[in-house]
Amino acid sequence: MHKFLTITVLTAALATAGSAQKKTNKMESNNKQKVTALLKSIETGATEPVGTINANKYIQHNQAVADGLAGFGALLQQLPAGSAKVNTVRVLADGNYVAAHTEYHFFGPKIGFDIFRFEDGKIVEHWDNLQETATSSASGRTQTDGPTEVTDMDKTEANKTLVKNMINDVFLGANPSKITDYISTTTYNQHNPAVKDGLAGLGEALQQLAAAGMPMVYEKNHLILGEGNFVLAVSEGIFMKEKVSFYDLFRVEEGKVVEHWDTIEKIVPPSDAKNGNGKFNF
Repeated sequence: MHKFLTITVLTAALATAGSAQKKTNKMESNNKQKVTALLKSIETGATEPVGTINANKYIQHNQAVADGLAGFGALLQQLPAGSAKVNTVRVLADGNYVAAHTEYHFFGPKIGFDIFRFEDGKIVEHWDNLQETATSSASGRTQTDGPTEVTDMDKTEANKTLVKNMINDVFLGANPSKITDYISTTTYNQHNPAVKDGLAGLGEALQQLAAAGMPMVYEKNHLILGEGNFVLAVSEGIFMKEKVSFYDLFRVEEGKVVEHWDTIEKIVPPSDAKNGNGKFNF
């Protein structure tokens, strides 16, 4: 009898956990659709997707945009009619966060990462990192091409841990000699336009920057988001002797990083920002 009750309780617990996970997966999928539609509305002018934003609470971290829904609207009004183009290439969800990797023509061609935070089905906060679209690349790849499908959902947490440890050991310098513990030595497809494929290409680019007296320095990691085989790291540091925000997207395969996309954006002084929310503050 005791064994029967134990099995019954365990079965019920597993069913409850499974139902909760399905609910979470559905919510995250819906949020991804909402973000994709909202970004596309910048191009189409559709008004319905804007309803996804909480009109009473919209915290803006883009330093060139005023806070709130009014700030977002004012920015759109500045766009020349018919000039905006939006092509969202990748979207990943992690709890209440959705991150999008997008090709923009938005006051000129740009590549952007946008992060949105949801509360009760509404967007309440936004961060982004934008970089001008490059006209050529050292690897022959574009800043957005490559795989887009989210796979290996069961490995999400392991992949996030891998990238978190890599950022700490390699990017922040705790133990850079461990780089091959994290990045594949056989396949490392590079989408940073200034860097060639492979670990050798990465090493060459970093050496050239250091020799020019302009080393790339990561100072702090602020956020790790991931879904399946994709993990996004948000950090700050120094590039070309300026304070910048680094958004690095990694694709993980069989326990190693095999692909990298990024954007690097200058951080303006708080006195020059149009809102007081800071570039990070996750």
